[in-house]
Amino acid sequence: MKIAIIGATGFVGSALLKEAVARGHEITALVSSPSKVPASDKVVALQADVMAQDGLADKLTGHDAVISAFSGHVQADVLGYYVKGMQTIISAVKQAAVPRLLVVGGAGGLEVAPGVQLLDTPTFPAQWKGTAEGARQALDLLRNEPELNWTVLAPSAHLEPGRRTGKFRIGKDQLLADNAGESRISLEDYAVAMMDELEQPAHPRSRFTVGY
Repeated sequence: MKIAIIGATGFVGSALLKEAVARGHEITALVSSPSKVPASDKVVALQADVMAQDGLADKLTGHDAVISAFSGHVQADVLGYYVKGMQTIISAVKQAAVPRLLVVGGAGGLEVAPGVQLLDTPTFPAQWKGTAEGARQALDLLRNEPELNWTVLAPSAHLEPGRRTGKFRIGKDQLLADNAGESRISLEDYAVAMMDELEQPAHPRSRFTVGY
C-alpha cells in the first residue's frame, strides 16, 4: 500500500516506519526534519506542518491510508497543541480524500474498572496527563466524525522498546494486563498490531488496544 506516516521519526512513529518498510509498503514520512528519516528506497521523507491543513492535504493526496503518530508532548500547551493538531489532521485527510486514518492512541482513556478510565485514577503520572487527555479528546473528535473511516490503536500502560514477538492479545476499551498484573506492550509489537490492522482491517470506526 501507499501510506503516509505523520510523525515518522518520533518514539512510536519510528517503530511504525520500520515495520512498514519491512512489509514492503510505499511510505511517505511526514516529519518536521526530513534529514532524520532513515534512508530507504521505500520511503520518501517530506517536511510537513500538522497545523497547516492545505499543505498537509496536498502531501496526503494519493495515499491509501494515513497513520498518525502525531504527539504534542514537547509543547508548552500539550493538550491544546495535540487537539488542534488532530483537528487539522482529520480535516486534511478528508480534504485529500484518503480512505483511511489510523491513529496512535493513548492508554489513559482505557477502562480499569467499569466507568473508570486509567487517566482518572489517582496514580496516573502527572507528566503524561496532557498527552493522555489530548488522546482522549481526539478519540471523541473521531467518534463524532460522520464520514471518515478511522481506527485508533491504544497501547498498554507501559509502551517501551523491546522484542518483536508477534504474540499479543487484542482488546477493546479495557486496559489489558498480564498474569502478573502488568499492562505492557513492546514498541515493536505495537507496530506489528498497527500494521496488521492496516493490512487486514478489523476495527473500522472504533478503538482497540494491544497488550501481553
